[in-house]
Amino acid sequence: MSNLVKHAQREFEALGWPGDCDMQKLICDNIIELLRTFADQGHTGSTAPYVLWHFQKLANFNPITPLTGDDNEWVEVGDGLFQNNRDGEIFKKNGSAYWIDGKIFREPGGATFTSFDSRVPVEFPWTKPEPEIVDVDARN
Repeated sequence: MSNLVKHAQREFEALGWPGDCDMQKLICDNIIELLRTFADQGHTGSTAPYVLWHFQKLANFNPITPLTGDDNEWVEVGDGLFQNNRDGEIFKKNGSAYWIDGKIFREPGGATFTSFDSRVPVEFPWTKPEPEIVDVDARN
């Protein structure tokens, strides 16, 4: 058993996982399976971060190169409304592209939400930045 898997198992124990929860057991088993595969690949200190960065991006359905805005990146999802097939948070209507989660609104208690006002324009080539956090008064 690799040191990476042993480390994960110790961390799961520290959290009291999986406990009596069947779903948490399944998730822990899935994580161990991924870690075994990663450990078996024999990555070094230079390849491991490289693989992990790409894996995290791809596993979260994020692009690893800038969006181009080319026609082959779009799928029509409504009457004249297009969604980018490389980043599902990017839409285009009437030739104008926008990011639906460009602004995240945060209430005083820390709750966050998005709305129609979360949209920000996108110009290509485009790489996703961190969204802007906008502090607001509590919603009524």
